[in-house]
Amino acid sequence: MIYLDHNATTPVDALVLEAMLPYFTHKYGNAASTAHRFGWVAADAVALARERVATLLHCEPNEITFTSGATESINMALKGVFELYQTKGKHFITVATEHKAVLDVCKGLERRGAQVTYLPVDATGLIDLVDLEKAITPETILVCVMMANNETGVIQPIEAIGRLCKERGVLFMSDITQAVGKLPVNVQTLGIDIAPLSAHKIYGPKGVGAMFLRRRGPRVKLTPLIEGGGHENGLRNGTLNVPGIVGLGMAAVVAAKNQQDYFSNTLHLRQMLEKTLLALPGAWLNGHPTLRLSNTTNISFGGIRPGGLLKSLSDTVAVSSGSACTSALMEPSYVLKAMGVPDELAYNSIRFSLGRNSTEAEILEVVTLVQQLLDRLRNG
Repeated sequence: MIYLDHNATTPVDALVLEAMLPYFTHKYGNAASTAHRFGWVAADAVALARERVATLLHCEPNEITFTSGATESINMALKGVFELYQTKGKHFITVATEHKAVLDVCKGLERRGAQVTYLPVDATGLIDLVDLEKAITPETILVCVMMANNETGVIQPIEAIGRLCKERGVLFMSDITQAVGKLPVNVQTLGIDIAPLSAHKIYGPKGVGAMFLRRRGPRVKLTPLIEGGGHENGLRNGTLNVPGIVGLGMAAVVAAKNQQDYFSNTLHLRQMLEKTLLALPGAWLNGHPTLRLSNTTNISFGGIRPGGLLKSLSDTVAVSSGSACTSALMEPSYVLKAMGVPDELAYNSIRFSLGRNSTEAEILEVVTLVQQLLDRLRNG
């Protein structure tokens, strides 16, 4: 089976697995056990992983907090800011196409008294910086804009947003989960104050992630989401997942080393895929033509029954739809709807997300298969 769903998850890299294995067996100490060597070895491994993630993001190691993944990091950041910055205001700004982890937390905060502005996007998926500037008020405490969209790969103007937030004295959070390892992510030059990420998007293990939290200019403060024990400077309490953290650290090293090759290879393969598929009758690219992750293309195919192509591909090609199942009913992707994509096309969108090990032979096979299936679905 051909796997083209790397934005959903990636296989664990061999070097990552090799680095993790000893911490399941003979290096099994608790990193918080400071009275003996087993604990010291584990603590040293966590410290090294923290340095490696910090190097990838161009920040200080003490600005990295380990979590169970980006969703927990997002919850911790948004809820923590709301709790501690209410004396300034209760206004948040985010985007209609953010990940559900952000949107669902924002809806919850609204029930607790927060005011949230959801910025629209244009037909290519980009926000308008003028809209953002107008939306900032004296009550605004945080702007949250993801660096690259998980469904379309569209890349937002993060550096310009960071500069605007700094000028207005507002915290800036950017979900870098899809961007890290695919794009250079320098939290200093981009002006990001808070940034969540997950290991399993960069060939690391599932169930572990991290959050960058700026310590100077400004120092960002949060209330802990999980309390009890004082782990991670009291921000994220609970016994550390040492093997997972070690895996994330090694994944960060591998991502930094392979980033340029990853970009070149996936862009070449994506262009191969798009050249043929977008020439087919009724095919439509969802997203910006150039400001997009090199590995991601989201294409809608008109003239077929909802979900027909995805179902037909499921036995041979692993891809995702822009649609999500809600209450057993197929719903058009909220991301595509926010971009103005008609329901007919939104129902039949396919996200192809390529990976480090994707090949030309796989792309040619997928292109041929899609062509054959479309002919069958349209002509009965």
